[in-house]
Amino acid sequence: MRYRKLGASGLEVSEIALGSYLTYGQHVDRERAKACVYAAADAGINLFDTADGYGDSETILGDALRELPRRAFVIATKCYLPQSKAANDRGLSRKHIVESVDRSLSRLRVSYLDLMQCHRFDAETPLDETVQALDDLVRQGKVLYWGVCRFDAEQTAAVAARARALGARAPVSNQHPYSLLNRDVETEVLPACQAAGLGLLAYYPLAQGVLTGKYGNSGAPPGESRASDLELRKSMWDYQPDKLARAARIADVAREVGVTPAQLALAWCLRQSAVSSVITGASQPAQIKENSRASEVVLDDETVRRIQDLR
Repeated sequence: MRYRKLGASGLEVSEIALGSYLTYGQHVDRERAKACVYAAADAGINLFDTADGYGDSETILGDALRELPRRAFVIATKCYLPQSKAANDRGLSRKHIVESVDRSLSRLRVSYLDLMQCHRFDAETPLDETVQALDDLVRQGKVLYWGVCRFDAEQTAAVAARARALGARAPVSNQHPYSLLNRDVETEVLPACQAAGLGLLAYYPLAQGVLTGKYGNSGAPPGESRASDLELRKSMWDYQPDKLARAARIADVAREVGVTPAQLALAWCLRQSAVSSVITGASQPAQIKENSRASEVVLDDETVRRIQDLR
């Protein structure tokens, strides 16, 4: 496993991270979730991404990680989404951020969070209030670094600028969807992150499983796959005939160069120096072992050109 700095910070994170959206505490039972966490640690993965809006994932992740030395892992969680019907139990106000951090610390069973992320931009809260609240938490030692998720280029530049103007700790990361089938961030967001010193944490780098090659040309979903669940399939925006066909062609190239389709897709994202880590999901330890090996894969220019030109 190779490691990269998280943006302009000194924090080193594994090129492959383990995420918990729609898995741990939701569609993967507690024991299998623990097995996945241990497999990730064995593979050299040190970045574990979760959120207060991901069911019981914080609690399950905390239970698993307590068996590992605290220095061995980096916990990244998030706040913003409503946690109850209470008027202030949502958004990025000082009150909600502070209370969210305390609850996450309790569920994760740790004394500090390595990375606290704003799950979305909050247009209803002054940006200065959000920045200062997170800066205070860093000064208190409850949070070591903070970042954002799905901030567009303008929002990314604005939050970094306000932090500098206030003399506050600046965000170090921006989490966005990025894959061979979804390259929107390349136009504006990636350059904005580089200019502001934020590392990109790429989620859905496998296009919600479409780029693993398991669906083939037909798109017929295997029994335990996300696409086999009709409700989950509704949120799989890359599960479309044209993208499934393209993914199948990408899989053919992967086999030609001697890697799995998933490894090729992850290595393609990691060719970008502005990408600090790619966040992968997994319901089985074997998937983690396969994905982690993508950190060893370096794609030559010809292979990159071939897969990007596929339509």
